[in-house]
Amino acid sequence: MNGKLGSVRPRATPLIDERLVEVGYFESNNPLPLVIRARHQATTLTAWARAHQSLIDEALKINGGLLFRGFLLDGIADFGGFVRSLCPELLEYKERSTPRTEVGDRIYTSTEYPAHQSIALHNEFSYSYTWPMRIFFFASQTPESGGETPIADSRNVYQKLAPETLRRFIEKKVMYVRNYGAGIDLTWQEAFQTRDRAEVEEYCRSAPLDWEWLDGDRLRTRQVRPAVAQHPTTGEMVWFNQAHLFHVSNLGLEMQESLCRVFDEQDLPRNAYYGDGSPISAEDLEEVRRAYEEATVVFSWQPGDILMLDNMLVAHGRRPYSGKRRILAALAQPYSLSAEFQIA
Repeated sequence: MNGKLGSVRPRATPLIDERLVEVGYFESNNPLPLVIRARHQATTLTAWARAHQSLIDEALKINGGLLFRGFLLDGIADFGGFVRSLCPELLEYKERSTPRTEVGDRIYTSTEYPAHQSIALHNEFSYSYTWPMRIFFFASQTPESGGETPIADSRNVYQKLAPETLRRFIEKKVMYVRNYGAGIDLTWQEAFQTRDRAEVEEYCRSAPLDWEWLDGDRLRTRQVRPAVAQHPTTGEMVWFNQAHLFHVSNLGLEMQESLCRVFDEQDLPRNAYYGDGSPISAEDLEEVRRAYEEATVVFSWQPGDILMLDNMLVAHGRRPYSGKRRILAALAQPYSLSAEFQIA
């Protein structure tokens, strides 16, 4: 296990009955993730979790992420049963930004990008009106090498950013612009899981986000969302957006230049701006990426591992890999942007 820790504030960890499990960290001075390892291979995760749900809830608030390892788990059905034992309500993967396949009842493959590509750290659906408070990953098949899911504490990312950078993002927020159907990214039919324009428009009204139908059966959407948030349970401030991931600079230089030769800026498949529509400075994006890098923790998957994250407290990504990799995901406990959700 390796990772760049940055500054980490020690946090207390709730006591967990250790007759069936052992508890610890990958690194003694970093509480993310808390590793809960079965002492006996016959220990069933779902049964253990049901008996210790309050302890799991408390540990997740403190640590942000839990890695369950060495439990008896038999495929998708067991994974889904475990997730629903803690979080009965799962989200449908709608307003998609990446390709995925549903393999069970609201159980999906992780992002189906080519193996050589990495995915920048992000909080799932932080660009959306509704997001999962919890996200679960299941290592159904581990690759020959690489393919780690790096994670970073969003509280630490927030603390690492300069006050003036935070102020800019807090005041201006983030605008996400997407163009569907340009032959590069997802079509609107794939993203919204429908071929009915009226259904898409209804979704956009309820989200809410602005939409515009373009020639060639194309769709453009714009939405302004907060850049930071106050966690509704812990009260802590977190960095909670995908500006650096949506921004065209997230692509390699060759891909950026190729896209900019083909598309006008307004027609790029996706891009991010400050909420007033002005460009996000390269310096701000570089600082955000540096903060993520300093906060990143990396561990290698083992078959049967389950990673449970508080999606507001912890961001996740993906590293390139070789061989076959199958990490399944479930999005749970939907939460919507509202007057009750405090945004700084």
